Amino acid sequence: MTVYEPLIPKHGGYRKLKSFQVAQLIYDITVRFCDRYIDKRSRTHDQMVQAARSGVQNIAEGSQASGTSKKSEIKLTNVARASLEELRLDYEDFLRQRGLPVWDRDDARRQSLIDRRCTTADAVAQWVKEQHCGRSGQNNGLGGLKTMSTTSTPLSTSSTFPELAANAALVLLAVACSLLDRQLAAQATAFETEGGFTERLYRVRSQKRSTSSTKSTKSTKD
Repeated sequence: MTVYEPLIPKHGGYRKLKSFQVAQLIYDITVRFCDRYIDKRSRTHDQMVQAARSGVQNIAEGSQASGTSKKSEIKLTNVARASLEELRLDYEDFLRQRGLPVWDRDDARRQSLIDRRCTTADAVAQWVKEQHCGRSGQNNGLGGLKTMSTTSTPLSTSSTFPELAANAALVLLAVACSLLDRQLAAQATAFETEGGFTERLYRVRSQKRSTSSTKSTKSTKD
């Protein structure tokens, strides 16, 4: 039985992509972080939120475009990767400008957050709160990321909450960027081996003509 190659293969399904899920989580916590720690009137506030949103939207758009354009898929995925890299720099600048540390790669808290496998901003907020309580030995009643959307009273730069919240975002950004790097590599390999829409169109039309010719020859013989 001949298996025909579809002209437009299955595409979309971006909600199942791990890169999309992590990027969406980053967007949610970035909105809360900016509302909590960044002046809403500042350009940085809007830029960070937009960079986070761009990461999510371009992953989705690239996945949807893949049906008819592998080039667009790669381009949009790369835009998502670049947007998240921009956001990573913003978080690093936030910490640097306030004299707060960026955690080393071997900091145990990084792996702790990764192992938690948070899927919501509230789950990340709970982790931040636990880390704060573990460091200070007390609960000062603040909810870390969870309180960002409900209060605009700035915390002292000496507080552990800004450090924990920003570094938590950086950990998740590292995960998302790593996933997107692998995704881009896979897309590039697929494009090299299978070609894009034009090549697929040629193969499908050739297959169709070959099938029609075979049927015509068989009919003549009969």
